[in-house]
Amino acid sequence: MVDSDEEPFTIISLPVYTPLPPAASYGKKNGMWYAGGTVTGASGWSRAGTRKQSVAESDAPPPGGGKNTSGRVIRIINNMDHSIQCRVLLNLRTTQPFEEVLEDLGQVLKMSGAKRMYTITGQEVRSFSQLRNEFADVETFYLGTAMVAPALSPGISAPLPIESPIRRSRSRGAVAAMPVSEDTRGRRARSKSRPRVLYAPEGEIVRNSDYTLLEVLKEEPMRVTIRGLRRTFYPPIHHAPIDSSPPDKKMQLEWVYGYRGADSRRNLWVLPTGELLYYVAAVAVMYDRDEESQRHYMGHTEDIQCMELHPSRELVASGQRAGRGRRAQAHVRIWSTDTLQTLHVFGMAEFEAGVAAVAFSQLNGGSYVLAVDAGRESILSVWQWQWGHLLGKVATLQEELTGAAFHPLDDNLLITHGKGHLAFWNRRKDGFFERTDIIKPPARTQVTALQFEQDGDVVTADSDGFITIYSVDSDGAYFVRMEFEAHIKGISSLVMLSEGTLISGGEKDRKIAAWDSLQNYKRITETKLTESAGGVRSIYPQRPGRNDGNLYIGTTKNNIMEGSLQRRFNQVIFGHHRPLMGIAVHPDDEMFATAGHDKNIALWKGHKLIFATQVGYECVSLAWHPGGGALAAGSTEGHLVILNADAGAHVATLRVCGSPLNCLQYNSAGDVLAIGSQNGSIYLFRVSRDGFSYKKSNKIRGAQPLVQLDWSLDGVYLQTVTADYDLSFWDIKALSPEKSPIAMKDVKWFTYNSTVGFLVSGMWNNRFYPMTSLITAASRSAAHDLLISGDSDGYLRLFRYPCASPKAEYNEVKAYTGSIYSARFLFNDRCLVTSGGSDAALMLWELVDD
Repeated sequence: MVDSDEEPFTIISLPVYTPLPPAASYGKKNGMWYAGGTVTGASGWSRAGTRKQSVAESDAPPPGGGKNTSGRVIRIINNMDHSIQCRVLLNLRTTQPFEEVLEDLGQVLKMSGAKRMYTITGQEVRSFSQLRNEFADVETFYLGTAMVAPALSPGISAPLPIESPIRRSRSRGAVAAMPVSEDTRGRRARSKSRPRVLYAPEGEIVRNSDYTLLEVLKEEPMRVTIRGLRRTFYPPIHHAPIDSSPPDKKMQLEWVYGYRGADSRRNLWVLPTGELLYYVAAVAVMYDRDEESQRHYMGHTEDIQCMELHPSRELVASGQRAGRGRRAQAHVRIWSTDTLQTLHVFGMAEFEAGVAAVAFSQLNGGSYVLAVDAGRESILSVWQWQWGHLLGKVATLQEELTGAAFHPLDDNLLITHGKGHLAFWNRRKDGFFERTDIIKPPARTQVTALQFEQDGDVVTADSDGFITIYSVDSDGAYFVRMEFEAHIKGISSLVMLSEGTLISGGEKDRKIAAWDSLQNYKRITETKLTESAGGVRSIYPQRPGRNDGNLYIGTTKNNIMEGSLQRRFNQVIFGHHRPLMGIAVHPDDEMFATAGHDKNIALWKGHKLIFATQVGYECVSLAWHPGGGALAAGSTEGHLVILNADAGAHVATLRVCGSPLNCLQYNSAGDVLAIGSQNGSIYLFRVSRDGFSYKKSNKIRGAQPLVQLDWSLDGVYLQTVTADYDLSFWDIKALSPEKSPIAMKDVKWFTYNSTVGFLVSGMWNNRFYPMTSLITAASRSAAHDLLISGDSDGYLRLFRYPCASPKAEYNEVKAYTGSIYSARFLFNDRCLVTSGGSDAALMLWELVDD
């Protein structure tokens, strides 16, 4: 490729200089590749400037040899396939490293990883200096990938068994006599997979002697380092102007779907307003069932691990886990449910891994807060939160500490519980703690929940299904007053109602039972949740203090149910409960569908769940037919599942292969479905009857796991991204990989969900945030003006599209911990939907004016 160390090296004319028309092109004509452009610093792009008037006379390189210091025309041959060869114009003054030039030449010859150049006798060329001096008279070179010239056998220095190019003299008269165009006509048939847009229109060609001269790269290729490997992306000739300013839209959280019950405890409350309070990812959600509205507290930067409601029921204490960087330190926040304002933040740099439990004191109006560090020592600390004062702390040294609470009759008595652990901590005036162990190791029982009777006796539940009541004797020592088996296996939640009824919930048996504490815990009644609802995770009365028996139940399958022990429980909130990777948006309506590892495929419109269908396979990818009537999901076991998108009915299941189907997409016409697999291959299906009939047509073999896929606008090509972030192209008509990224640079793409490429490269080498994480999801808006990206640290960033500058600015939100799995704009670009994190968090964001 040609680069200049001064102005763009755009045209070389042999022997006469003729101006090039303003509309530049790029490609191969009469058997020669031409490249122009300049290498600048990594901070920006350089466009073609004024042409050097002296280029034609002083800097024109001799056609074959000759010691010209500016440029040379040479023939390069693919050492793996000698039928692939062409002539190129090299600028020997380029500032580009010789190794990068070899890589660029390899792309011209459809080679990946070209690293060596050899002469016809097997001598290796290592620098531009050798091309200028030692090999000035050599016109033919071979490109290879190995350490030694693969076409040469050991000990043989004879010419390679390939037709030797015509030897040209240094006189310019010999150049005109050389039959270049006939040689090219014989070779062009081998490049059937090259798109037509690669060739310049006839009006843009300048003909001088037998050379065709074109201006090629108005912008330099973008080189990005991902996972330690440098990747090159080539700019299309025509694209929208690159605007590095932040977009005029920002993301505002509109709705959070689901609930976090799969891996957390005690996380459901009812506020005085009647709103349900719970948390998902790093967001505290207040959901009003009557108004069908949500409010969100978004002060946290990592997943919320624990939460507690103040005795006034108007304030909340919430603790988050620790992430990377200062902004993501574990801490506790006190905030108002009325104004959503943060009142106090404490514990920065105090907690190691996160906050495992938090609780308010009862007697003094909730002015004390306890917090338990989720680190190895499980440090228990007590704070006077209005002033941020640490009143005392002690290491509990418990590995799995699941909860803690103040005793309701003594603000200096704290209770912690966990695996083989139940302990009382009496805080003295000097800040030290006196410890009394009720359950000691090596007991294996895990105490999972804690409540109190009105007289202060302690009620506990454990992982074996037992409820135990502890009383205190005249000497102040605790003893077991009563113990009984309440559930099969684990109990996950206890609630003591004001009239003395104890409600217990079983995680394994899915039962909810009522016990009369005034009659020696006689069973009053019980009911059982359905298997699809899941086991009990958290229980809270719908109207605290009324004792009408109506309850809210948070479940282990991320659902919230409402009902009572006298009537059935109905679903209030549905959520996926295992990793959620598949999102597809309706082609012309504000609807989207999700498919997760929990074997559920769900359809959503606005804030409402339309249907959720169990399909029997863990799903990792999802696509919506352009006609809008069918959904296609790919499973971890290689099955393709087809659903009717109107009713959610299962239509068909097809076995594709034995590997996960990580990505799938319909072409714009909806008559072909392409599936990218973990085994690296592309599977093609013919589609008919509006997406309800499928016939396997072809397979294109590959080697690297595929994770993202896009169709070209004309349905001829695919681009895919591998698990190692390699951008690959596939020719659907030729049923083969397209090995030359340069040949694909001007293809227009129907969708752009790939995380790499020239037009999205500004996400990777952005100077405004450190690339300590990987981009895991990306999508272009329907209007082609916005780009959403999600990374492995849970950041969502909204850019302008195209995004190809390291100076690209953005609007950013952080609502997840861990990777963003998927992000998609809805059809009209008014909203976007995202999924990610460890709790299958699904969120809808409205794009509002910034």
